[in-house]
Amino acid sequence: MFRAIELPLWLLMLILAFAGVTFASHFLFPSVRWFFRKRAERALARINARLDRPIELFKLARRQDMIVRLTYDPKVLEAVTEHAAETGVPGAVAFEEARKYAREIVPGFSTTMYFGVAIRLARWISRGLYRVRIGRLDAQLGLIDPQATVIFVINHRSNMDYVLITWLVSGRAALSYAVGEWARVWPLSRLIRAMGAYFIRRGSRNNLYRRVLARYVQMATAEGTTQAIFPEGGLSLTGAVGEAKLGLLSYIVAGYSPQGRDVVFVPVGLAYDRVLEDRILTKAAEAGTRRFRASVLSIFGFVLKNLWRKLWGRFKGFGTAGASFGQPISLRQYLAAHPSGGTESLAAHLMAEIAKAVPILPVPLVAAALLEGPPPTAQVLRDRVAQLLSRLEQDQAILKLAPQGLDQTIAEGLAPLVARGLVGADLTHNPQDAAVLTFYAASVNQHLRGLVAPKKDL
Repeated sequence: MFRAIELPLWLLMLILAFAGVTFASHFLFPSVRWFFRKRAERALARINARLDRPIELFKLARRQDMIVRLTYDPKVLEAVTEHAAETGVPGAVAFEEARKYAREIVPGFSTTMYFGVAIRLARWISRGLYRVRIGRLDAQLGLIDPQATVIFVINHRSNMDYVLITWLVSGRAALSYAVGEWARVWPLSRLIRAMGAYFIRRGSRNNLYRRVLARYVQMATAEGTTQAIFPEGGLSLTGAVGEAKLGLLSYIVAGYSPQGRDVVFVPVGLAYDRVLEDRILTKAAEAGTRRFRASVLSIFGFVLKNLWRKLWGRFKGFGTAGASFGQPISLRQYLAAHPSGGTESLAAHLMAEIAKAVPILPVPLVAAALLEGPPPTAQVLRDRVAQLLSRLEQDQAILKLAPQGLDQTIAEGLAPLVARGLVGADLTHNPQDAAVLTFYAASVNQHLRGLVAPKKDL
């Protein structure tokens, strides 16, 4: 038993390696995983303690587990069978296609990335670029059933929308966004997935893809995941709240069960004194196409220019960014009151409420006044702004203006337009810049002239 045994060196090394792997897998790795799991659980408990809408278990599930759950969902399997029959492809091929769509859609939420990085970065960017004026969110969320699924429905003015609303809601909930193809670029895609966003192919006509996406949205909604969607489906080219595309809303309504959780929509109106993409959007509107793309060089140059101005103390910000929250709309109550209304009726109602929630800011107000007639004198401009304010107050518009009063509001609205060369010192404007002024004035005019209707699309 105690005799010496001779072994080749390679065999001894192999035995020691197997022993090391066995020790690590049975003793070391479980201990390390337990240590980090406990730390993560304690951190999550602290986060949930301060959130009005705690992070749902659905969002915390491992991404691979969620992909399997979505792929093998009975409704997805039914869609796979129908797709195979319609297209004539083998069932295994159709199933792999569905699994590919599931991997593309399902996010991989990380509390560390969301609360440790994204929220801080969103706050820093929002405050660094804008003077933020917001409405109270506490009163609206306090009216909502704690068991209900909350979905923030937001007008889409700028890509800053994601940044701003993430920060504004950070003390209340962790949002799950639906984002388009623009974000499906490595490494941006990994960051966005870690923030809980899911990718969608806007305008896709692939029926199998639509059914996989619909099922994911329905599962997330049924599990209580707090979401944020932009019903317009893209950035507004006119500056006004546009028509609703019914895709995501139709999935939510189709998957709703009166016996399950209620779904509560919270309208959110966003507005900016400076939309960073304003010239790109107005050019796209003039061209009559939504296929616009800023060059990487122009974006990089814009960022460098403003960083340089910031370093030298010459960057004064882009004015005011405003956000306002409308009254929550219960899907259960809405369907009970409108049993034959359907998704189109709901979409029209939501877009009207979003339009009402869009706040009036200094630059849009001054732009609307400038476009009301011939180039005004300073006193005529003041009179026009005062008249517009009176009409907006009668219309119960939400005003996020300078607290110092009318003259300071005009100063805040006029100075950025003059600095950009959109308006001269004599209050005249170049006809070539009329589209940009009209873009900003649209939010004011929409309050005074009417709202929007729905549109059926993804």
